[in-house]
Amino acid sequence: MEELARGSISLLARSASHSDPPRLGSYGAVFIMLKSALGAGLLNFPWAFQKAGGVTTALSVELVSLVFLISGLVILGYASSVSRQKSYQDVVREVCGRAVGQLCEVCFCFNLFMICVAFLVVVQDQLEKLCISLYETITGSTDGEMPYHWYTDQRFSLFIVCLVIILPLSIPKEIGIQKYTSVLGTLAATYLCVAVIVKYYLMDSHTVDLTPERSHGVGSWGSMFSVVPTICFGFQCHEACIAIYSSMENQKLSHWVCISTLSMFFCLLVYTLTGVYGFMTFGREVASDILMSYPGNDVVMIISRLLFGISIITIYPIILLLGRSVILNLVLRLERHRRGIVTHSFESRCRFILTVIWISVTVLTAMFVPDMSKVISVIGGISAFFIFIFPGLCLLFTMQTEPVNPTIRSILIVWAVITIVVGAFIFGQSTTIAVMELLNKF
Repeated sequence: MEELARGSISLLARSASHSDPPRLGSYGAVFIMLKSALGAGLLNFPWAFQKAGGVTTALSVELVSLVFLISGLVILGYASSVSRQKSYQDVVREVCGRAVGQLCEVCFCFNLFMICVAFLVVVQDQLEKLCISLYETITGSTDGEMPYHWYTDQRFSLFIVCLVIILPLSIPKEIGIQKYTSVLGTLAATYLCVAVIVKYYLMDSHTVDLTPERSHGVGSWGSMFSVVPTICFGFQCHEACIAIYSSMENQKLSHWVCISTLSMFFCLLVYTLTGVYGFMTFGREVASDILMSYPGNDVVMIISRLLFGISIITIYPIILLLGRSVILNLVLRLERHRRGIVTHSFESRCRFILTVIWISVTVLTAMFVPDMSKVISVIGGISAFFIFIFPGLCLLFTMQTEPVNPTIRSILIVWAVITIVVGAFIFGQSTTIAVMELLNKF
């Protein structure tokens, strides 16, 4: 996300390519970390709390995950200082070798693609509620539904938004709108958190069923770990962290530990408050997108929908630019190897074609995804590579070459192996659940 939101992650990863990025102070680094982490993933947290089996279980998983999240950020900062590289892919390639670096590029591109899908699912959901709200305002109806016509279908509305707004914003080589919209994701997330808390205390009564569906054995463990993909999606700022670390004035590892810890704890506060109060407001009836649980005519939540909608529409092109650049660079390298030269017209045609294909495939995928939780399950699995597996590999490889006390080296190697194993488990579990749910549909 996002998110991703996730767009801030992509934007910051892109800035790492600049040879002389601006120097960041401590407050600036924390703020950019928050912009990278806070986003559309927040919408799924109340549902994740319900799915995990309640507040206590979900919060316990969050706190355990926080150890690995902070650890991953610290390891990546350390690997960046050792390798002297300024982007996630370059650090992984330099530290772990070319093969792992290529795997990182593939995961990076696919992760951005799925984040785009998640964003469009959110936009589609909000368009549905906004259309109902507009219909009720015009007609005076209060039944929460509107007559079906092809032009009132939210999928048609999503197609129009992508064609009229997102496509023109995405085609240019440079996306100048990013400088004006990068703060929208954080604003939308903060506003939603406050709104969910206020709405809970304004309720006439609190009689919703907060008792989760009971399961035992393997099923109960599966329910508990079902919150992990949402945590990975929501807290994911690891792709951006190396660009942030490389831009800081003070690059001491102890200082980076403080920055990472402070950022993650603030994110924990926002995500936990939204998850707890959203779950306590709707109980087992909470939707996978918390905004879908509120009435379409709720003015406070209409503002939240608009904030998230505008934020996502403006951040989507930035994510697309990053994903497109990975593919475009490969195409241009092949063209240069084949003909020895790459013309400007060839580059422009490739950029346009890749943009149209990217938007078309993400739109089609979003149209047939039943809800946001299914997308996040996939993204959470892929995010495990960036949060757990690649940092673990970086630590493992650096311990083979860096002069470190033997006892500390042994401890860090064990921690690297644990991180890799946990990441592999999360990836396998999330991917398996996503595939099984997909097969059950058929």
